[in-house]
Amino acid sequence: MRQTIPKTQLVFMTKHTKIIATISDRRCEVDFIRELFTAGMNVVRMNSAHLAEEGFRKIIQNVRTVSSEIAILMDTKGPEIRTTTNVNDENIAIESGDIIHFAGDASRETSPGFIYCTYPTLVEELEIGTDLLIDDGEIDLKVIDKTETHLICQAQNGGSLGSRKSINIPGVRINLPSLTEKDKKNIRLAIDFDIDFIAHSFVRNKQDVLCIQEILDEAQSPIKIISKIENQEGVDNIDEILEVTYGVMIARGDLGIEVAQEKIPGIQRLLIRRCVEAKKPVIVATQMLHTMIQNPRPTRAEVTDIANAIYYRTDALMLSGETAYGKYPVEALRTMSKIAEEAERTKISSNDISVPFNENNLDATSFLAQQAVNASTTLKASGIVTDSYTGRTARYIAAFRGKNPVYAICYRERTVRQLALSYGVFPIYQEIRKSTRTYLVAALHLLKLRQLLNGDDSIVYLSSSFGVAGGTTFLEINQVDTIINNADHFLLPNFPSND
Repeated sequence: MRQTIPKTQLVFMTKHTKIIATISDRRCEVDFIRELFTAGMNVVRMNSAHLAEEGFRKIIQNVRTVSSEIAILMDTKGPEIRTTTNVNDENIAIESGDIIHFAGDASRETSPGFIYCTYPTLVEELEIGTDLLIDDGEIDLKVIDKTETHLICQAQNGGSLGSRKSINIPGVRINLPSLTEKDKKNIRLAIDFDIDFIAHSFVRNKQDVLCIQEILDEAQSPIKIISKIENQEGVDNIDEILEVTYGVMIARGDLGIEVAQEKIPGIQRLLIRRCVEAKKPVIVATQMLHTMIQNPRPTRAEVTDIANAIYYRTDALMLSGETAYGKYPVEALRTMSKIAEEAERTKISSNDISVPFNENNLDATSFLAQQAVNASTTLKASGIVTDSYTGRTARYIAAFRGKNPVYAICYRERTVRQLALSYGVFPIYQEIRKSTRTYLVAALHLLKLRQLLNGDDSIVYLSSSFGVAGGTTFLEINQVDTIINNADHFLLPNFPSND
C-alpha cells in the first residue's frame, strides 16, 4: 500500500525562504500552532520580555506536540534603558515644547514634568543637544541644559507616556552590561527546556556573544546564538560578531531608532551580504506585515519589502505582532509564504547581489558546496542531497544560493531544527543506518515517497569518506533510480566493497 504524506510536510517544502512567527502564551493552542506550521512557519519565537516560566513551558510543550521539526527561538531583552513606573501607573500627557526634568534613578516614580529611568549615570554621560527617544521613538526629548542631578529636556512632539517605556539614545554608547539578571535566568530556562536558538538583543560586539556562549558551554548546551543587530555599534562590529555567532537578526525596530531611518535599507543590504559571505543564517525582522495586525490584507509597500529582502538574499523573515496578537495571524503567515514563493520564482538572477567568495580561503566543504550548486545548475539536477550531522555542509550550500532545493538528511532531530533558518535547505530526520550506503538509499526512497524526487531525476550528492561528522570530502552526480537499483554494489569513497 502506498504511504501517504501528511499535508503539513508537503506544504513545508514549497518555499526556500524560512519564516519565524512570534507566539504568545495567550494564543498558543496546539491547533493554532499547527495552522501556522501548515501555512509555512519554520521557527517559533518567544519574546522573553512578555513571558514568565509557565508561559515558556506552555508554548514549548504545544510546539513539540505539533512537530519535532519546528525550531524554537527565545529572545533575551539585552541591555536596555526604560522609564520607571508612572505615579498611580497612569499615562502622562506630554505636549510639544514642554520642559521636562530627566534623571537616572530606578527608585523614583515618573510624574508630570519629571521622568526617571533605570540607567543611573545618564546625567553624567549625556551632553546638551542629545535626543532621548521614548517608547520606540514615539516621544522625542532634546537635552537643552543639565544640572548635577537632572537633564533639562524640551519635548519635540506631543504624546502619551506610559509606565516602563523603552529609551533609545541615538549615537551614544551606553555602558550597560551585556546580560541582565533576567537574561541569565531566561538563558538557564532555555537550557532546561532544551530549545534551539537564543536571539540576544542589542549585540554590540564579539564579547556580548561570548558572554552567552560561556553560560551555554558551562551547561554543555548545544543551543545556538542569533545576534540581534539593533544599533550602529553592532553594524560597525559585524565582522567580529560573525566570527562567534551562529546567525544574525536585522532587528529594524530599534535599529531604525538608533540610526537615521533612511540608512536602514543600505544597512540591511550590507548585513545580509556580510552574513552570506560568512555562510551564517540571516533574518530580516520588524514590521514585515505590520498592517495585517489590524487588516486582512497587506500594503503594496509591505509586499515589496518582503520581496526585496528575498532579492537581497536573506535566509529568513520574521513576523512579530502579526502572529503574537494580531487579528489575522494565519492569514499573515500564508501571505508571507505566498509572497516568498512568488519572489523566489520570478527573481532575475542577473539582478542578484553579487557575493564574491575568496577561493584562496575556501576549505574542502566550502569548495565542494560551491561546486555542488554550480553542477546542479549546469547539469540540470533536481536537487542536492547531503547527509548531515552538524548541518555545516547544508548551511554552506545555502550560502551559495542555488536554485535547486537542498535535501539535508539529518542524523539528529536537533540538526533538522537548526537548519530551519537556512535558505533553500529542506531538512529531514532519518535514524542512523548501519552504513552511509544504506542511509543514502533509504533517504532516496523517502524523497521519492514524499514526491520530492522522481526516479529519473539527477541529484548531486555530498558526503564524507569518514562517515558521520567526518567533514565533507566528495561529490557524486547520478540518477536516483540508478543508485537505488544498484544499492548492493554501488560504490562511493565511503562504501567498502564488502559492505
